[in-house]
Amino acid sequence: MTLIPPMGSLPLRPINCSNVTIPAASSPGAWAVVKEETPRIFLAENAAVISRLLALKVVAAEDRSVFDSDALAEVHDHLLHERWAEAVVMWMDATDTYIDVYDEYVQVWTEADLDREVASMAIRTSRLFAN
Repeated sequence: MTLIPPMGSLPLRPINCSNVTIPAASSPGAWAVVKEETPRIFLAENAAVISRLLALKVVAAEDRSVFDSDALAEVHDHLLHERWAEAVVMWMDATDTYIDVYDEYVQVWTEADLDREVASMAIRTSRLFAN
């Protein structure tokens, strides 16, 4: 599991399409699975953002009764001082829930990458169809 301390995130690069400028979509550079009864998956641009995202959407969203008073004060301190990883680890200990974090690029397939024609040809030449 990788939890990275906070650092600046990268800005989106604009793409010019005719006279319209739209932000470039970025593929996730980090992702996490919160291993609950119904797993939750989070995607982010990089490891720094995934740590911040987990702190916000998982730890800060938790009911305060999960932590005893000393632990609650410590989690508050971690969150307020942007020590995201420490807050997440304390949440995992308090809830006995694990989070797997992956700091790696995830390919996001688009219609342009894998249209029906390309998919059809790739399937026919795949290992499964080899003689």
